Amino acid sequence: MAKKIILLGPPGVGKGTVADKLTKKLNLPHIATGDMLRDNTEKKTPLGIKAKSFMDKGLLVPDEVVIEMVRQRLKQDDCKDGFVLDGFPRTINQAEKIDDLNFDEVINLQATDDIIIKRLNNRRVCSKCGSIFHLDYIKPKQEGICDKCNGKLIQREDDKDEAIKERLKVYRSLTEPLISYFKNKGILVEVDGSKTPKEVFESVVRVVS
Repeated sequence: MAKKIILLGPPGVGKGTVADKLTKKLNLPHIATGDMLRDNTEKKTPLGIKAKSFMDKGLLVPDEVVIEMVRQRLKQDDCKDGFVLDGFPRTINQAEKIDDLNFDEVINLQATDDIIIKRLNNRRVCSKCGSIFHLDYIKPKQEGICDKCNGKLIQREDDKDEAIKERLKVYRSLTEPLISYFKNKGILVEVDGSKTPKEVFESVVRVVS
C-alpha cells in the first residue's frame, strides 16, 4: 500500500511505537527525525554537536537543519512508494517547506500532559543499540538491561521532568498550530493516544485502511 503518512502529536504520545508497527504492516520505511538527529549526535558530526545543544534543553533544532536532513532521506530508494514520517514537521514553516510532497494522511495522536509526563518518565533507552523500553508497556526481561544486546538501559536527559515540561511548552506554542494547518487541507485525522499501545495502533490502522 503506497502511503505518505505524517504522525503528529506531543512528545511521549506514542508516535514512535505506532510508526514502528505501522511501517511493518504497510511495508514502508519509518522516518524518525529524532533518530536521525541522535545518530548525528552520537557520531559527533557538526550537525550533531549543534543539534545536541538544543535537544538536551528540550528545544527544537533549527528548521533549515532538519528540513535538509529530511529531504535527503526521502530521496532514497526505499521511500519511493511512501513512508511514515515521525517527528516532522514540527512547525508551520517546516510544513510549508515540504508541502510539495503531497501527503495522504496526517494522524494526530492526542493525550493529556499528565499521561505524557508519566509515560516519558518511565521510558528507557538502550545506551548501546538505541532500543526503546517502557516500565509499564515494554518491560525488559532483566531490569536495566537491553533484551537485544545486553546494553545498559538509561533515561534520556530529555525524558526527565524539567525537560519534559519544556518540550510540552515548545510543542504547545510551535507544533500544535499544525493541527489547524492540516485540518484545513482536509487530511487530518484525530486518534485518542491515551489508550494502550495496542488500542491506539488498532485505531490508526482503521484510519489508514
